[in-house]
Amino acid sequence: MPLRLGATAPDFSADTTEGPINFHEWIGDGWAMMFSHPKDFTPVCTTELGTVAGLKAEFDKRNVKVIGLSVDSVEDHKKWSKDIEETTGNAVNYPMIGDPELKVSKLYDMLPESESGGAEGRTAADNMTVRNVYIIGPDKKIKLIITYPMTTGRNFNELLRVIDSIQLTANHKVATPANWNNGDDCIIVPAVSNEDAKEKYPDGWKTLKPYLRMVKQPK
Repeated sequence: MPLRLGATAPDFSADTTEGPINFHEWIGDGWAMMFSHPKDFTPVCTTELGTVAGLKAEFDKRNVKVIGLSVDSVEDHKKWSKDIEETTGNAVNYPMIGDPELKVSKLYDMLPESESGGAEGRTAADNMTVRNVYIIGPDKKIKLIITYPMTTGRNFNELLRVIDSIQLTANHKVATPANWNNGDDCIIVPAVSNEDAKEKYPDGWKTLKPYLRMVKQPK
């Protein structure tokens, strides 16, 4: 079944570069970001994995565990990690899931269930749809799915911005407008009446339209 926002992230057990995991147990009571790759030793993915390693402290600050997935074996991942460190200056400091039998890629609907065989003999182009990012909440629900083409490197600063928005709006009855950054004004969601808003925001808000009320970011 295709995955949708709000669906429970499928659970699975797999080998990783940091040992075997059960995915839901590994997430625990925090947040998680899983980002996938079509094959080891590919140029764009090499830069991405190194970039995330360099941003690990930013994800930790947001209580977000990071895990990578690539359609190859854990042993290949470990060899690839050396290249990643040499070329980006950042050692991979989070687990990478081995998916040589394509089980997780199929479970997350990145490859069709009818796809036969395993990773051996497949090219990155064969696996081009294994380029997703999933943000998963403490409730194990999927909060975000983004699919990138193989030739476009992911913007992880943007993903941190999105995580800030998702976490803020999970705790407060607000939404974030276009191009919002942490600390900017937010939108009071329509479900909050003006009467309720007066209690929540005693300093007031700016009404642009009856359905568009801007307020300082809640603390």
